Order: sequence, then C-alpha cells, then structure tokens
Amino acid sequence: MPTYQLQDLFAARAQRSEASFGGPSTPRGQPMISLAYGLADPALFPRADLLAATADVLQHDADLALNYGPAYAGLREQLVTRLRAQGVEAEDNNLLVSYGSGQILALLPQVFVDPGDVVVIEGPSFMGAVRLFSAAGARLVTVPTDAQGMDVEALEQSLRDLRAQGIRPKFIYTIPTFHNPTGATMPLARRQKLVALGAEYGVAIVEDDAYGDLRYEGQALPNLATLDQEGWVIRVGTFSKILAPGVRMGWAYARPEIIARLAMFKSEGSSGPYLTHVVARYCADGRLETHIQELIELYRHKRDVMLAAIRREFPADVITIAVRWYLRYGLSYRDVEELLAERGVIVDHVTVYRWVQTVPTDRAIRSALLHVGLA
Repeated sequence: MPTYQLQDLFAARAQRSEASFGGPSTPRGQPMISLAYGLADPALFPRADLLAATADVLQHDADLALNYGPAYAGLREQLVTRLRAQGVEAEDNNLLVSYGSGQILALLPQVFVDPGDVVVIEGPSFMGAVRLFSAAGARLVTVPTDAQGMDVEALEQSLRDLRAQGIRPKFIYTIPTFHNPTGATMPLARRQKLVALGAEYGVAIVEDDAYGDLRYEGQALPNLATLDQEGWVIRVGTFSKILAPGVRMGWAYARPEIIARLAMFKSEGSSGPYLTHVVARYCADGRLETHIQELIELYRHKRDVMLAAIRREFPADVITIAVRWYLRYGLSYRDVEELLAERGVIVDHVTVYRWVQTVPTDRAIRSALLHVGLA
C-alpha cells in the first residue's frame, strides 16, 4: 500500500508554511508592554462615539446595513472628500474599501505579480508586505534607505540596470511618510523624483501611508498620489491608526482599471454594509478629524516620555529611530527577546534581526540590559 502525505495535496504556493504575521500574542497572567507592533492605546478608543454611531445605524439604517449588500457608498464619498482636500483628484471609481490596508497589500501581488516578476522594495521595509510579495513569487530588488527614506538615486540606478536586462518591475513599494521600521520621512525633492521615475520607467508605485495623519510636529508634505499626474501611484490607507485596528477598515486609491482588478480578486466581495455604515456614521460631522487631533496630542506626549527615558537610561551608542531602538552589542535577537519578555516587554524580532548580529555571550547580553535597568 502506498503511503500518502497530506502535504502532497497542497498547491505549490502553500507548500511552505510560515508563522502568522497577524499580531502579537501575550503570555497569560502577565501584563506586557509591547514594543513589537503598532498597537493602539485602548484608553484612546472613541467608545462613546462608536456606540452612538452604531446605535444610530441600527435605528435608522438597519434594513440596509444588516442585509446582504455592497460597502456603504457614503464611506467612499468621505474618502474622496479627504483625498481631494489633500490635492488628489479622486472620484468614486478610484477607491476600493477593504478589510484593513493589509488586504490591499495581499491583493496587489495577485493583480500584478507572476512568479519571477520583480518588485522593488526599500531596505529595510514592512515585513508584513514583504512576506506577501515574496509568497506570490516576486523577485525582490532592495533599494537602500537613509535618514530621508528611500535613496532615489540608488533606485534610478536599479531601474536603469533592470531595463538593460529587459526587466520592467511590476511596482515599487514605499512608505514615504513615517517609514516602518525606520521612522524616516521622505523630503519633497525625493518624492518628486520618485514619482517621475515611476512615470519614466512605466512602473507602478505603491504608497503605503498608515501613519501619515499622525504628524506630531512640522509641516505635512504632499503625498505621492498628489504629486502624480499620470496615474502610476497606488495609495493605500487605513483607519487602524486613526480610529481602531479592530475595525479592520482600509482602502486603496488608484486608476479605475487597477481598482476594478483589485475588486475582482477580493473574493469575499465588498467589505459589507454594516461596518462601512458604522465607520461612515462615526466619521461624519468632523468627529474623525477631531479624534485625530486628540490622538496627535496624546501620542506626542507618550513619544516624548519614551525618548526622555531612552536618553536617561540607555547607553550613548543606542540608536533611537521613531522610538525604535537598536543595540550595537552583537546580540542575538532571540536572547534579547527572551530576556525582555521575562521582564514584561515584547519586541519585534522580525525587525530586530535586520539590525542585530550574533551574540557573543549571555554575560554581554545581561551587561547591555543592565544599562536599561532590565537585568
């Protein structure tokens, strides 16, 4: 009798199993401080206003909101209004509402990538997106970053080299505003050149802008979609940072032919009438903009407290970027992760492994942690 293995039934794209990137896990019975994910402060969730919005929808629009149906058009209208206020010439057919921006990032390689196609990313970049592109079979070409984000001169050279090989990348994935994980913000001149390079080489540019609304100081810069005059930019946004992550509501702005294809691969159909009604009702009458200003004030204070603590407690050669820190001690991230977890702090090893090298001794780790009062 032959011996059958279940894994032999899996499609080639499902043969490799990877750990979920869905969010943090917290050990039971121990309060944890997570530095690993962009978790919202639960104290800042607008509970009363969300309750009021939900009650209003159920009282006045239950027949539409609770039945089968498309996403509520009123939410797209609000998104169009916000985009136009930023200088983007948006129409209803330029928008797709999704279950968080992560769903858009998962749909993009389905629409654009065949195995072996080139996708250009920043180094480092948001690992959630990189994993999705890699799983789709993309060949990733990395462009270095510096304190001002993607090095567009290096990008130009990469595009020139690829063209010489007869290769046209499918898209460039970038986080130009408050980059994840470096925190860098790309200046205007680089943004302009990036958009120009996309048009010159005929490559789409995916602008991931999860944090752009939460600017603590300084003047906001035009987003890439605002600068784009030829339709090469795909802008991806989310309500996770400005409302609540659990709402799972995001969106994409792009040319109608791209939006139509993203929607085609959104196999569950629309994002549903109920949640989209609730989010739209909450956002109405300026409540969202007021809440964003409250978040900015409170998160700015938290940032300032964290930076002051780092300056006070950490050794001088710790690098602090956007309240992310990297130790130059040659430490193993797994050992650091375990030692911090014992003391109630979770860190993101997916990001840390790009910055931390091999550990010499456990003594060296504990010596480093003594500097921050953890060992």
